[in-house]
This record gives sequence, C-alpha cells and structure tokens, in this order.
Amino acid sequence: QVQLVESGGGLVQAGGSLRLSCAASRSIFSIMRMAWYRQAPGKQRDLVAAITRGGITNYADSVKGRFTISGDNAKNTVYLQMNSLKPEDTAVYYCCITTSPAYAYWGQGTQVTVSS
Repeated sequence: QVQLVESGGGLVQAGGSLRLSCAASRSIFSIMRMAWYRQAPGKQRDLVAAITRGGITNYADSVKGRFTISGDNAKNTVYLQMNSLKPEDTAVYYCCITTSPAYAYWGQGTQVTVSS
C-alpha cells in the first residue's frame, strides 16, 4: 500500500515562509496530477494548488502570488512553497496524488499555524 508522507508544517509568524514536502513510500505509476489541499477547523477541505503531469499549475485565488507548487513525478514528490503567510492560511494541509485510471492517494496531513 502506497503511503504519502508530508513534512514541513509548523508554527510561523505572519509574513513568514514554510515549505511543505510530500513523498510517496514507493513508486506511483501513471501520475496525472499532484495537489495540495487544506482544511481549517469547521470548514471543508479546499484545493490550494495543483500541478498536472504536463506541468500546468493552478492555484486558489487566495494564495496566488504567494504559494508555488512543484513536483517531481520520477521521485513521486510534490512541494508547496508558501511565502507571505497570513493567519488565514492556518489549516491542516494534505497532499493528494491522482493517477490514471482514476485513483487518489492522500497524505495524513500536516499542521500549518500562522500567528498574527
């Protein structure tokens, strides 16, 4: 069973930066998309950023210009560079890798807390 392991979360002051990493425990074939989601307490899980196999990225409006997603399909790893963090970015961040045929692998989540 493939597991996704996230790291890089933590506590940071507003305006600071964090880099999240997500690595698969073993090779995943036919990766179509790698993405990061986040879920704040009492809210639904929302897409933060995604990158396709072809390198096309998309971002939530709230993080455009501040966050950058990158991925390495060969290493089954996806990153999220988060700059100019705001208190409203506080959430549990989850990575997700989807394949063809459609299957989604999820990480266990990593907490990001931004203090004002």
